[in-house]
Amino acid sequence: MTRKSERLSSGAKAKPAHKRVASTTMTPSAEAKRSKIATPIRSQYFKGDDSSSDLPDNDLENDSESGADEASDFENSGEKVASSEAEINIDDDDDDDESEGEPKSRKKSKSGNGVASSTTIRTKGGELWRPGVKAGLGPGNQVVIKKPQARKAGKTPYSDETIHPNSMLFLADLKENNDRVWLKMHDADFRASERDWFSFVEKITERLTGIDDTVPELPVKDIIFRIYRDVRFSSDPTPYKPHFSAAWSRTGRKGPYAHYYLQIAPNDETFVGGGLWHPEAAPTAAMRRDIDLNPSRIKTVLMGDRLRQSFLKGVPKQETKVVGAFVASNAGNALKTKPKGYDAGHADLNLLRLRNYTIGTKLTDGEVLGAGGMDRIAGFLSSMKPFITYLNSVIMPDAAESSEENELESEENGSDADAPTPSP
Repeated sequence: MTRKSERLSSGAKAKPAHKRVASTTMTPSAEAKRSKIATPIRSQYFKGDDSSSDLPDNDLENDSESGADEASDFENSGEKVASSEAEINIDDDDDDDESEGEPKSRKKSKSGNGVASSTTIRTKGGELWRPGVKAGLGPGNQVVIKKPQARKAGKTPYSDETIHPNSMLFLADLKENNDRVWLKMHDADFRASERDWFSFVEKITERLTGIDDTVPELPVKDIIFRIYRDVRFSSDPTPYKPHFSAAWSRTGRKGPYAHYYLQIAPNDETFVGGGLWHPEAAPTAAMRRDIDLNPSRIKTVLMGDRLRQSFLKGVPKQETKVVGAFVASNAGNALKTKPKGYDAGHADLNLLRLRNYTIGTKLTDGEVLGAGGMDRIAGFLSSMKPFITYLNSVIMPDAAESSEENELESEENGSDADAPTPSP
């Protein structure tokens, strides 16, 4: 038996086109769901002209039964769906930890032919289901990445008085993988190597304060340099230094005084040295003035046996060869011509041109690692003490040293402050 569609009858009051009389055969659950979600597309049985035939009852019943399909599992992407009321399209980047009720954002299916898209999902039991994620995991599965652990100490235990081989291995790896992501993934190795370095610096500080009593026993944070590089004005974009380093002076790693310097690096690149590295204009002028007035002071220091053997490659004890070796080691940023205010024919022009006053040498990994590493480094620092003492006496003289220097200058200039004033 057919019935006239109340919506298409000319005698009945016109109703909005998007509404349809509910079937008497609809279940309460389907009717409640239909009242909540409106059909966004036209029914495939709807005809635009008034002469269209009425809808058969069995078709309407089949249409009402589509709500029961919501309890089924995932459909194939090519399967026809009679009603799109239970279909929701979501973006792939929606959060999975939304509430169990409604999803964060909903988009109605735009496929006019009723074919479900590959991102179509269905609700089941109030929970949001999706066919899978880009990682290929189904619902309820997760990826667990274990946090990397630090290298084991092995047969060599960690000690405050030694550099552990693992610290050298970490620095070698950092040089090959100088990247923030890599360091973050190997943070355990970094922290273990950093603690090993800090404890070694503390012991070296104790040894150095006994060698040079002008160096105070400062905290480690005032002595070490950070591993992070400042790349704002550098052509080298690598974010980390592939070495550990520290400097000691009367004011720690900073300040105007001459420094003792130690740099731990793998592949036989450890460096121990000291002096004035890129000093400012005032210390540079003081050094040139002292070399001009009394060049024998710096030459006597450089001629010392321990310093010459340790830092000048054991050159013969001849003034020209010793001074030549010192000048060659600091020639990187030396002036090409004479400094302003000095003669081009000055006897010590090669020393006056310098803008660095440093000495240093490299050590192999075998010389640094092991029980004898600290004693060897402390020996180099001890050989350097006369040179550091001389530099500080020039650039930052004590009160007694300053008065003696003034008296020496007065004698050289032939002035006598105690001479009586001649009578007119």
